[in-house]
Amino acid sequence: MATQKLYAGVKLREIRTRHGLTQKAFAEKLDVSLPYLNQMENNNRPVSAGVVLALAHSFDFDLSELSVGEAERVVSDMREALADPLFSDTPPLADLQLAASNAPALSRAFLDLHRAYRDAHERLASLDEALGRADAPRTASPWEEVRDFFHYCDNYIDAVDRAAERFVTGGDPEARAMALLSEHGITVEIAGDNAPLRGFDRDSKTLILSARAHAATRRFQMLHQVALLTQEQLFDATLDLARFQTDEARAIARIGLANYFAGAALLPYSAFLAAAQSTRHDLEQLSDRFGASIEQVAHRLSTLQRPGAKGVPFFFVRVDQAGTITKRHSATRLQFARFGGACPLWNVHRAFETPGRFLRQLAETPDGARYFCLARDVQKSGGTYKSPVRRYAIGLGCELRHAADLVYSDGLDLDNDAAFEPIGISCRICERKGCHQRSVPPLEKHLRFDPDRRGLLPYEIDG
Repeated sequence: MATQKLYAGVKLREIRTRHGLTQKAFAEKLDVSLPYLNQMENNNRPVSAGVVLALAHSFDFDLSELSVGEAERVVSDMREALADPLFSDTPPLADLQLAASNAPALSRAFLDLHRAYRDAHERLASLDEALGRADAPRTASPWEEVRDFFHYCDNYIDAVDRAAERFVTGGDPEARAMALLSEHGITVEIAGDNAPLRGFDRDSKTLILSARAHAATRRFQMLHQVALLTQEQLFDATLDLARFQTDEARAIARIGLANYFAGAALLPYSAFLAAAQSTRHDLEQLSDRFGASIEQVAHRLSTLQRPGAKGVPFFFVRVDQAGTITKRHSATRLQFARFGGACPLWNVHRAFETPGRFLRQLAETPDGARYFCLARDVQKSGGTYKSPVRRYAIGLGCELRHAADLVYSDGLDLDNDAAFEPIGISCRICERKGCHQRSVPPLEKHLRFDPDRRGLLPYEIDG
């Protein structure tokens, strides 16, 4: 497998600017010529191994930040956006990489524009909706705007994460939450029947939690309320920096930050990272140890990206029974489809067939990257016979080089090429020719049609 060249011009300029260095002074510290540095900063040359070592030695730079960053996510998102039938031609991958590295603001503006187009197109697709929202501004969906905020933050908000860790230092998260609520004169009631999952009555200072919810869910919701009561200034500062376009997006993001605080308090970074490493990321052991659900543990594993203390870079996804992605995050090179479902060959879709079991998969993406994938179904009961049961499947995985750090990889032949199943992101941007699950042709390839021949597909893919 060919080694991927590393282009990091934007990151080099960020480091130089942060330290207040001229190009000449920066080149001297990296032990390269001024023209060579200029070419690297403009992505005309890849970053050499010597420069990478110099960054680590002279600037105490976390090298893992060069491996998976915003540029790769932007490229993945642009490829998917350009797969829209709206576009008759797709720029070469090299051009997209150049745009994402040298003009990230322009690339993000393109994604915002495409998202606004999709939003307007979907409204107009329904006459009733179009008439009902004729005066609605054609802006990006607040929900998607917030999703992208967390996506491009690598799903790790350092200030909030550290605040949550400080809050539970030296104590049980539930006990600390109860003590804090008591200090504010707030009583906690566990109610059944039609009680909401969480309800806070400001007049009576009563926090109501549903008796039907799992104990881990009640703890999470209690910590969520604590976050809203104690972290207002921190949340406001974070939201101000995000510069959301609408009040709706800001309100959704505030809930997201409170959820982040709750998860980080329930599973505090340092203690959880140490436990994850000592148990070799055994989700059931971690669930028992921290009193959290399997889904909460899996999601938290994907956020362990603190500079200087990073965990295994995981991807995490949750899908419903229709295959729609309801949560997604990736600290790996693997990126998920922004619209529609995930690749049907991925084991996360099979988790519904084997309730209560972990499914393992060795997978390879079209770019040659290999992953260890774990999937399991999760159920959320309504608490009564007539209440609907919500069913999801969660997927957790990492690049193959980290597989040995997971207890679930034991017994698998990681060196057997035949054991790896081909997966992709979405059919429109997947280049595989012989996939028996392909639903639509790849946009970047030419098709040939032979009326006298029919294979797996009614067409053949050139290139």
